Amino acid sequence: MASKRYVLEIDGLSKRYGRVEALDDVSLQLPMGEIWGVLGPNGSGKSTLLKCIAGLVKPDEGSIRINGLSPSRATKSVVAFVPEINTMYRWMTVAEVMSFAAAFYQDWSKERAQELMEFMRLEPGKKVGSLSKGMRARLRLILGMARDAQLVLLDEPLSGIDPASRDRIVEGIARQFDGEGQSIVLSTHAVDETERLFDTVMFLRDGHIELIGNAEELRIQRGKSINDLFKEVYA
Repeated sequence: MASKRYVLEIDGLSKRYGRVEALDDVSLQLPMGEIWGVLGPNGSGKSTLLKCIAGLVKPDEGSIRINGLSPSRATKSVVAFVPEINTMYRWMTVAEVMSFAAAFYQDWSKERAQELMEFMRLEPGKKVGSLSKGMRARLRLILGMARDAQLVLLDEPLSGIDPASRDRIVEGIARQFDGEGQSIVLSTHAVDETERLFDTVMFLRDGHIELIGNAEELRIQRGKSINDLFKEVYA
């Protein structure tokens, strides 16, 4: 039996902001071909974890390995990070954002971007500034999922958007996920809509791992959905 290949390995990761422990001794191994849900309420450390993996935040302790390498210029071609905040230029049209991404990312797939744009029902001539929050969230997702990145980091992709956009985004992730050459880490507290995506779930509380396990095994062991388990853990 072939051994698992881990695209991401984290050991003893800690990060403090003053007296606040944003991450506290977090360790995990993410195999290639899985979608992981990083779950927790606001302030639990989800965004800090993803930013550390992306190389945007330097941890105080511990190590991160992406294909055996620390986050650096060398790993940026492997990682696609889609932050919660809006980083797109408002004056650009949707088509211009796509062209900019195609020029910027060597692993950009124009075919996949076009397919996603049609699925997300985005109009190429619309300016980013005129899009609703839900439509901007759909566009942000394309910027991550249209790349041939081995590790995709999605930070709260459903935060504050309309139900129709939530459904489209979840379906878009499911349709485009490459289960052989890609892994996804998705942080969210919108568990009801996203739990069907997850192979493994990790519950964070005050920066430390409260619970981690295979999603289906947890459903069987606990006799409840991941969404109901989420409510129980954070009651």
